[in-house]
Amino acid sequence: MSVGWRVSGARSLTVRSPGVGSIMDGVLLVRRDDEIYRAEGGWFSARWHFSFDRYQDPDNMGWGPLRVFNDDHLVPGAIWPLHPHRDIEGITYVVEGTFRHEDDQGNDGVLPAGSVQRMTLGSGAWHSEQKGSPDEPMRFIQMWIMPGERGLAPEVEEKVFTEEDRTDRLLEVVSPDGGGDAVKVHGDAWVYVSRLTPSSEVKHAFGRGRGGYLYVVSGDLAADEERLRTGDAAKVRDEQSLHLRAEDTTELVLVDVPLD
Repeated sequence: MSVGWRVSGARSLTVRSPGVGSIMDGVLLVRRDDEIYRAEGGWFSARWHFSFDRYQDPDNMGWGPLRVFNDDHLVPGAIWPLHPHRDIEGITYVVEGTFRHEDDQGNDGVLPAGSVQRMTLGSGAWHSEQKGSPDEPMRFIQMWIMPGERGLAPEVEEKVFTEEDRTDRLLEVVSPDGGGDAVKVHGDAWVYVSRLTPSSEVKHAFGRGRGGYLYVVSGDLAADEERLRTGDAAKVRDEQSLHLRAEDTTELVLVDVPLD
């Protein structure tokens, strides 16, 4: 199943699917909410942005070292059973409800909404994502960042961030150096989250050879000249910067990655 991306903000560009033709300077490759793969499992529902599990699209295998980007919802009391991974940096951003983590390394904890967790699954580990409350809904974004080195020892790092922390700013929650309050990732990626109030604006500058992946968790915003609403996503390439303006209260995730 191949789902194409629409080119927006283009200058003399042709709409194309990933992997076909060339990209000119300064584009947003937009995919609308209803174009992103939907997975339903009874006890969970999810949107899988890149190839994952039974969703396989050779033209949609990630964006730079960002290999997986899933928006997961678990029903009250649900448990994603223990399962193994290796050689990935698993990033979890808790959007709503209470997230409980368990693994075979002896880690076990509960995180409130706004929290971020990084689990290094280098040499291999089993872990489980669980609903931390028996009666509240739970939603989380799961990202896989490819590490710069294979075989790293399994490890967990967690940080709790408040709504105030991310309001009307791009809050850096993941970085390669773990500077400030950010969680450290063993790969080349920065993750930012934000809650923008109506009419507020933020701007992100990209380094040379870098781009971004933008996801509107909820709300309505303008990304440069492109209008994005709840569930919409955009790949950003060959832009020096990205200007975001909220048309309504908006929650978003932005991942900055190398593309060259």
